[in-house]
Amino acid sequence: MAGFDDDVYFATIGELSAKLRAREFTARELAEAFVERLEERGPRYNALAVSMGQAASRAARDVDGDLQRERFRSPLQGIPFAVKDLLAVRGHPTTWGARPFAAQVLDYDATAVRKLTGVGGILTGKLAMVELAGGGGYRIAGASMFGPGLNPWDPAHWSGGSSSGSGSAVAAGLVPYALGSETSGSILTPAAFCGVTGLRPTYGLVSRFGAMPLSWTLDKIGPMCRSAEDCGLVLQAISGGDSNDPGSAGKSFFYAPQYQREMKDIKVGFAPADWSDLAAEEARPAFQEAFGVMKSIGIELKEVKLPDYPHGPLVGTIIGAEAASIFEEFIRSGQVNQLEDPYQIAGLKASLDISAGDYLRAQRVRTRLRADFRKLFADVEVLLAPARYSPAPKVAEPLTGPAGGDPPADPGMSGLIPAGNLCGFPALSVPCGFAGKLPVGLQLVGRPYTENLLLAVGNEFQKRTDWHRKRPI
Repeated sequence: MAGFDDDVYFATIGELSAKLRAREFTARELAEAFVERLEERGPRYNALAVSMGQAASRAARDVDGDLQRERFRSPLQGIPFAVKDLLAVRGHPTTWGARPFAAQVLDYDATAVRKLTGVGGILTGKLAMVELAGGGGYRIAGASMFGPGLNPWDPAHWSGGSSSGSGSAVAAGLVPYALGSETSGSILTPAAFCGVTGLRPTYGLVSRFGAMPLSWTLDKIGPMCRSAEDCGLVLQAISGGDSNDPGSAGKSFFYAPQYQREMKDIKVGFAPADWSDLAAEEARPAFQEAFGVMKSIGIELKEVKLPDYPHGPLVGTIIGAEAASIFEEFIRSGQVNQLEDPYQIAGLKASLDISAGDYLRAQRVRTRLRADFRKLFADVEVLLAPARYSPAPKVAEPLTGPAGGDPPADPGMSGLIPAGNLCGFPALSVPCGFAGKLPVGLQLVGRPYTENLLLAVGNEFQKRTDWHRKRPI
């Protein structure tokens, strides 16, 4: 086997692809090295759900045959990857992070998995997650049959949920990229906490067939990578219509950085309070420096206000009602009591009591929210805010609790994650610095199907910074 150093384990997709085509190493050597690293180090962070080493080695041999014949299919050809364990992989356990489903084996592949392997991607494993993707709400980092997701920058801190294993694995160089899912923050949060780049696509752009459903009108599948450019390459491969997903938009995405607009022509909205009063004190210097870099790119910055709605309660009501329908039998049978987090157990049980009237009222308000965002996006094209306003919390501390004190006079963009998910908007999280030894990230949000615009701004930011190149010790 070829000897690999960290420059390979932390390389981008483009860098690895160039080395494969130059025959510096074979796809099989690369796959087996990443499998070994994933199996050895994944358990350190409670990141590994299932290793797929033998299947990866077989698939890599086939890719080597294609590369020897110069049959180049995609930049992802021969590149190892892993997926969140809510995505089905034929013949392998799909646990959804929950003990009641530990023995679940499905006989089909999720569409996103099939598309990646179809262009020569090498699936090396499945990654740990918060049980049932956090359905019902959870208060402890250990709400998973695999244990709490541990942050490679400091294992005393959380890696973020519910795509905890995906964030940890990419940050620790266990895979070049991974798939996660987001219903309300589950890609952006671990991306920000772990210092990787995460892309939440427009609702419906990526098929959810073969993914555990939590909320039919909110669930999205997206990549977590080393860079904005890598996210574009992965999204191009996994996007597209799918008759097996009733929520599919029937659209494809083509990554087109060659048609990038000039930055001076892009209008970006922001809220001043985000960079001072709302940001955690230890994170403010990093956020303010990152905001300065964004100014230097040449974009036109404009102060805006987020539409004033109860974003959190709205998304909570919709997720709760839809999850109650999906998991009704699981809850009523008593299997729900086998979950790790008592708060989550209680939350799932309580979701059965959400009335049809409350659900429909939330959907009507959601429609008004979308209308107000259309007005906002008439003035700006992108919204800019911290991805999370503080670094990752400690694993031993409760993740949430009763609100204390008065709400801030100016909430800034603090509701952007639930609001963006309610409206189905795409979002990109890019690393932007550190609070102590823990990463923090910026969030870019745009109108539906403007992923190329978000990636262009993110890529310009990453050309001027090296935060996405940092590696945990």
